[in-house]
Amino acid sequence: MLLRKPLANIAQRAPVSRAYAFRPAIARASLQATHVIPRASLTQAFHTARKEPRNVSRLPLSFTSQWPATPAGLLRPFSTQVNPQRSVIFRFFYRLAVISGTCGLFFTSVVGGIFVYDYFNHPEDLTYKDIPVAELALRPKRGGPKNLPIAETLVDDEDCEEMKNQQNKPRLVVLGTGWGSVSLLKELDPREYHVTVVSPTNYFLFTPMLPSATVGTLEFRSLTEPIRRVVTRLHGHFLKAEAEDVDFSEKLVEISQVDARGERQHFYLPYDKLVVGVGSTTNPHGVKGLKHCHFLKTIEDARQIRHDVLQNIEHACLPTTSDEERRRLLSFVVSGGGPTGVEFAAELFDMLNEDLSRYFPRILRNEISVHVIQSRGHILNTYDEALSKYAEARFAHDNVEVLTNSRVKEVQEDKIIFQQKDEDGKTVTKELPMGFCLWSTGVAQTEFSKRLAAKLGEHQHNVHALETDTHLRLVGAPLGDVYALGDCATVQNNVAAHIVSFLRTLAWEKGKDPQEMQLSFREWRDVAGRIKKRFPQASGHLRRLDRLFEQYDADKSGTLDFAELSELLKQVDSKLTSLPATAQRANQQGQYLGRKFNRMAAVAEGFRTNNVDYGDLDEAAYKAFEYHHLGSLAYVGNAAIFDFNGMNLAGGLMAAYIWRSVYFAQSVSLRTRLLLAMDWSKRALFGRDLMNF
Repeated sequence: MLLRKPLANIAQRAPVSRAYAFRPAIARASLQATHVIPRASLTQAFHTARKEPRNVSRLPLSFTSQWPATPAGLLRPFSTQVNPQRSVIFRFFYRLAVISGTCGLFFTSVVGGIFVYDYFNHPEDLTYKDIPVAELALRPKRGGPKNLPIAETLVDDEDCEEMKNQQNKPRLVVLGTGWGSVSLLKELDPREYHVTVVSPTNYFLFTPMLPSATVGTLEFRSLTEPIRRVVTRLHGHFLKAEAEDVDFSEKLVEISQVDARGERQHFYLPYDKLVVGVGSTTNPHGVKGLKHCHFLKTIEDARQIRHDVLQNIEHACLPTTSDEERRRLLSFVVSGGGPTGVEFAAELFDMLNEDLSRYFPRILRNEISVHVIQSRGHILNTYDEALSKYAEARFAHDNVEVLTNSRVKEVQEDKIIFQQKDEDGKTVTKELPMGFCLWSTGVAQTEFSKRLAAKLGEHQHNVHALETDTHLRLVGAPLGDVYALGDCATVQNNVAAHIVSFLRTLAWEKGKDPQEMQLSFREWRDVAGRIKKRFPQASGHLRRLDRLFEQYDADKSGTLDFAELSELLKQVDSKLTSLPATAQRANQQGQYLGRKFNRMAAVAEGFRTNNVDYGDLDEAAYKAFEYHHLGSLAYVGNAAIFDFNGMNLAGGLMAAYIWRSVYFAQSVSLRTRLLLAMDWSKRALFGRDLMNF
């Protein structure tokens, strides 16, 4: 600050106190010169005066010399009054008011901004120009094996310049809107393909959180994303219809849908590349009476479960309901101890335990029972055994009965009949009264997948899913035309069955029969490299090639003959397992196909220039698919368990919050993340909505 008045008089009158003892020193220094005093020096003087009020005159020369005397002039004088000291309570409420006001101002600004955006987002110009539509889109020509209309041109092909430019691009048809299909669409370059998505559902469903929607923890809209939002980024097309059949020779997909008059219409959709991602159904395992069970695959399933659970509780409150009937209505059975069954049982118990006693008669809480029937020795048997035992202990603490080593034989309207092995290994048949049963026991093929498998005949051997090679191409279909991913498909791992193809290249080079080949260690290393490239999942079992060579060289000849190599690869085959039918696997497959299609589109011009239009173009353009397991997690009732490739974590609410955070981050869009956060906040503040529609 600038000093323009001598402070000698003020210095004489100023009391020497701990708060103001520094003022005489300032006054003496001010008589020398006038210039700006650095704030740091002033602060130093103040603290020196507070600590040593008797020795104020001993301030450093560096400070006093910086304040020369001022000429005669006016100066705003220092105040000699003591600053009032505010109480701790006053400062607390003052800061609280400031913070609250700042937050309120922030949220008011956000809400106001939303209203302003909404105001300017309404279109004022309601005039529309004439829309060009191709004649073939309105009156498609007929053809194909069944002489059906062929949708070569769609009604929105000329809606914008981007769509016009895509008409001459390769036609990519995607069947289904699950994890694999949406991951593919999000990865795909919008400039390279004419994309058409066909599915009976016009939304993507976040299936890992579906059990939470069955009891009202989350709302259904929070788990869904309109598929047209995803397709719009690609300037693609969506048809709400079902795939019926595929004609591989003419590259036509038969599509059907019920029109406005209630009549089912059929037509063909041409393709250059077809991706099958139609999902799966629940495996019945030949059990009778599954019409009395619920399944958990779709939003409709979750809505029906929520309705029936609350309906049972409401019926149990009626005065005309007997004690025996009440206990039956409140007996909830889950058949299947996998992640879906366990998480549903946990969510159901949370709802019954946290919300039931608030709004329903308290007697219901004492008569509710939840049972989990598992055919294996532990629930969550694909997880680490320690985590499985933790989940069982958690359920035991919550009075959720876990019936292991049990198989359901029949489901009746009011009871479930199952067989269980006792401690002596004997099978005992038991009955369990039930008012609700969820069937969650593996996956099976859809009708469309069964038709494709039957058409491909001997090339398809798996009764649970369509078989693909490691490039996700459908085995038996024309090479490079049809791909399959997600729950409807499984990747072949039959390394031993391809041994002849691995050896044929080496045999041709030496002019020998593959079955008469004698492989040296160098040649074996080359064959192992080809196996890893063709079957990436086998890489973990082909690490120490020298030990494998020595182990299976039975005659110690220093070479491997055909029989010895076959035995080696059979052992590798036995260690390989099918990839899990999870959202994680489907997501990785979709990302892989999207990147590969982008790469194939980038090198297509080079292939055409060199007249390369045959052979294994997929392998020439991109590597084979390799699945990377990122871990497994499951919710077990205000607690969660994690299995990250051998690193295990299990805990209470903190682990449950981590479980929520993982799925929150994996949600498909910002919209669904906001809805998830609001649903969790609403449940914490007001509880679940115990209503059925």
